[in-house]
Amino acid sequence: MPTRTPTTLLRFATAGSVDDGKSTLVGRLLHDSKSVLTDQLEAVEHASRRRGQNTPDLALLTDGLRAEREQGITIDVAHRYFATARRRFILADTPGHVQYTRNMVTGASTAELAVVLVDARNGIVEQTRRHAAVAALLRVPHLVLAVNKMDLTGYAEDVFAAIAEEFTAYTATLGVKDVTAIPISALAGDNVVEPSPHTHWYSGPTLLEHLETVPVGTDPHTEPARFPVQYVIRPQNEEFHDYRGYAGQLASGVLHVGDLVTVLPSGHTTTIAAIDALGTPTDTARAPQSVTLRLTHDLDISRGDLIATGRAAPPTKDIEATVCHLNERPLHTGAKVLLKHTTRTVRALVKDISYRIDIDTLQQRPATEGLNVNDIGHVTLRTAEPLALDSYADNRRTGSFILIDPADGTTLTAGMAGEAFDTTPVSTIDASTEEDWV
Repeated sequence: MPTRTPTTLLRFATAGSVDDGKSTLVGRLLHDSKSVLTDQLEAVEHASRRRGQNTPDLALLTDGLRAEREQGITIDVAHRYFATARRRFILADTPGHVQYTRNMVTGASTAELAVVLVDARNGIVEQTRRHAAVAALLRVPHLVLAVNKMDLTGYAEDVFAAIAEEFTAYTATLGVKDVTAIPISALAGDNVVEPSPHTHWYSGPTLLEHLETVPVGTDPHTEPARFPVQYVIRPQNEEFHDYRGYAGQLASGVLHVGDLVTVLPSGHTTTIAAIDALGTPTDTARAPQSVTLRLTHDLDISRGDLIATGRAAPPTKDIEATVCHLNERPLHTGAKVLLKHTTRTVRALVKDISYRIDIDTLQQRPATEGLNVNDIGHVTLRTAEPLALDSYADNRRTGSFILIDPADGTTLTAGMAGEAFDTTPVSTIDASTEEDWV
C-alpha cells in the first residue's frame, strides 16, 4: 500500500542565543526523522573528519554558507523542507547573534510556531528574551521552549523546571498564550525525535511529536475574505471577448459565488458572478488558494485593489505601525519611501518616529536619531494613495507591509499596521516637502 502523503503544513522557526545549539538541533531533527539524503550525510561526515571530529557534526546540515561553516555560527536564515507521515514542514533556522535580529524577524514573519532554545547551563539570557519578544510581536501563535544540553546538567529536573517557570512568566507579560517547554539534548538526541530514557520525570511530548500535533492554521470560515488583485485578465479573442477576471491569491477567508463583496479603496460593492480555479469553474475558494474572480458589475478595478467581505477598516492615507528596520541605512523622520502592501505599491512619507522599543525591557525609548538596523519602533506614515490595511493583530497577511528605497529598490523596513487614525500636523516636516511627495 502506498504511503499516504501528509496534507497539513507547519511553518516554524528556531531561535536562541549564540552556541545554544540551534543548528545541531535542526540537524538532529532532520537526521533522526530520516529526512537527510545519503549524499548530504556523506558530505557532512567528510567535512566533520576534515575538522578532526570523530562523529558527524549535524549542525553542518543547516549552516550552508562557507563563512558559517568556517566560523561555526549561523549568519543567514537557512530554510529546510521535510516531511513525516503526519505532516509537512518548512523550517527556518535563524541566527542567534544580536546583529542578526532582522534575520529572525524575516524567518519568523510567516511562522506558526517558534522554537526558542536555551542552554540549560546558562538559563534565560538577554537573547532569549529578545527572541521571545520578537515572536510575540510577530503574533507567532505557538512557542516552544527547548531547554538544550540537559546532558551537561545531569538531566536535572529542578534545572529544567526553574528555566521553564521563568520563561513562562516572561512570555505571559508579552501576551503569549501557548508555551510548551521540552527538555532536550540535541547532541545526544534526547526528546528530539525519540523519548529520552534519562528524563523519566518528563511525561510530555518529544519535539517532533509536538510539531506533528500542534494545531495548524485557522479556520478560513471564521475570517473575513481578503483578495488582493494581482492581475486583470482580458483575453484578446472573439470567443471570450466579454471575459473580465481578477486573478490573485486569497489571503484569508472563504469566497462563494453570489457573495456580496466590497472593492477597496473605491468602496464599490458588487457580487461574485463566478470563480475559476486553474481554468475550471468552482463555487468556493478558500485561503490560500489562487483563483480568478469574475464580478457581476463592470467596475474599474486594477492591480493592488482589495476585494473583501465582512467589516474592513476604511481606506486611509494615514498609517501608524510597529516596524522593524532591516537596512544598514537609518530610517529618519521625513524620509520618502515606497510602501508595498500585498500587491499594491504607493509612495509614502515617514511623518514621525514616535519611539523605539527596548526589546530587553520592552520599554519605549526616544528615537531622536531615527531607527537603526535591527531597531523596532513605532512610526506614522502618510501615503499618496489610500490603502485598505487590516490590523496586523487581526490579519498577518493584510496587516503587514514593507518600506522600500525609491532610489534603488532596497527593502528598508518591515511593518505591522495598527488601526488607522486621524493625523495631526508634524512640525518636523516641511509642508511643501510632503505635498511634493504624497
